[in-house]
Amino acid sequence: MTEEINKAISVLNTDGLILYPTDTVWGIGCDATNEEAVKKVYALKQREDTKALICLVANDAMLERHVTEVPEVAYDIMDLSLKPTTIVYDGPKGIAKNLIADDNTIAIRVASDKFCQYLINKFKKPIVSTSANISGNPTPKQFSHIEEGILKGVDYIVNLHRDKVANVPSAIIKLSTDGVVKVIRE
Repeated sequence: MTEEINKAISVLNTDGLILYPTDTVWGIGCDATNEEAVKKVYALKQREDTKALICLVANDAMLERHVTEVPEVAYDIMDLSLKPTTIVYDGPKGIAKNLIADDNTIAIRVASDKFCQYLINKFKKPIVSTSANISGNPTPKQFSHIEEGILKGVDYIVNLHRDKVANVPSAIIKLSTDGVVKVIRE
């Protein structure tokens, strides 16, 4: 696993894109603080950059570095969730501008997968995590279902968990600093 982490980090450090197994589905990833790298993800997915992408962080401390104020209820939601849960927060900071939604929010998930945690911890920055498909096409349930254009469009494919079948995408919950909670995807 260490070798895969090092290879992925060398690509992330040079504005590159990786294809990697996450705690949900196979994802396209890049440095979430690098606008040029994020542009490449939108281009590969053939997606407008007005549709925000999810970021993964390794732990609560990294989450707190990239969100102005993490509402207390976010910790309860993360602790009690039965599946990986992405939370949309107000007031992102230190994130590429083209990842921030028009309403000044950012979608972040604390990774539960060990590989993702180690990768992000060693990289020391959040990583984009968006499903490995062209926008509008079905999300691939396993590595063998990923489209050729995606496979050829990334700079590195992590050589782990290629036989794993994905469960489902993460739940998405929007938490506003004024206390409003909205379920976007169960």
